[in-house]
Amino acid sequence: QVQLVDAGGGLVQAGGSLRLSCAASGRTFNNYAMGWFRQAPGKEREFVAGIASGGRTYYVDSVKGRFTISRDNAKNTVYLQMNSLKPEDTAVYYCALKEVVYYYTIYLGLKEYDYWGQGTQVTVSS
Repeated sequence: QVQLVDAGGGLVQAGGSLRLSCAASGRTFNNYAMGWFRQAPGKEREFVAGIASGGRTYYVDSVKGRFTISRDNAKNTVYLQMNSLKPEDTAVYYCALKEVVYYYTIYLGLKEYDYWGQGTQVTVSS
């Protein structure tokens, strides 16, 4: 059974940094894309950043220049480095994995992903 375990959330002051991680286990993944989503209280879950199987990345405008997504294929792990955090970044962050065929494609929709982590809370105080 596939499991995604995301971790690294916490409480940080505005302007601070956090690094989230998401480790996939349960089987061997040969070709997959991963994404980070977030859900703030009372809002829908939204796409934040994605990384294609080939390493191409994409970010939502609100985090460009502040967040960096990366992956370690040997460890089946994806990271989200979050710098210059703002109170509006406060949310539960979820990682997601999609087994893919297209090497350079990044997937933006929730329904496109096959597996999800349990979520990790990020709280940014002003």
